[in-house]
Amino acid sequence: MGWFFGFKLHLIINDKGEILSFYLSKGNVDDRDIKAITNMTKEIFGKLFGDKGYISKALSDLLFGDGIQLITNVRKNMKSKALSNEEKLLLRKRSVIETVNDELKNICQLEHTRHRSISGFLLNIMGAIAAYSFFPKKPSIKKDIEETNPKIIASDKQQLALVA
Repeated sequence: MGWFFGFKLHLIINDKGEILSFYLSKGNVDDRDIKAITNMTKEIFGKLFGDKGYISKALSDLLFGDGIQLITNVRKNMKSKALSNEEKLLLRKRSVIETVNDELKNICQLEHTRHRSISGFLLNIMGAIAAYSFFPKKPSIKKDIEETNPKIIASDKQQLALVA
């Protein structure tokens, strides 16, 4: 058709599956967009685990200046980074965010293609996020991982977050 009208919902969750922050952007906005990331991470600190789509030197430096350490896998043509065993383990646990996305889409019925107005569209998104926040059982990282790594999880100065 020659046009695209879509949106991306960027989410940041913690290790308990709770949504810490979200940002809604146009579908054609890059995942590494500085404006979107800075708006999402205003009150976030600690370690932020993301996928390869979030790799950017400028973004990493900006977040590090705000007290956030961005941890991602490297692409095939990049040098590998030295990560601790805990960081490698938590990087593999990023699948929790995909489970949250799946629950938002299928259980909370976030994915809807025929909105008749912008306000109805936004109301559907906010309703799905609000409904998810009341779920008694959310996808989370298992307790045995938390107990083996108390310095990351139990510290009140650090916060784990997963981004999608």
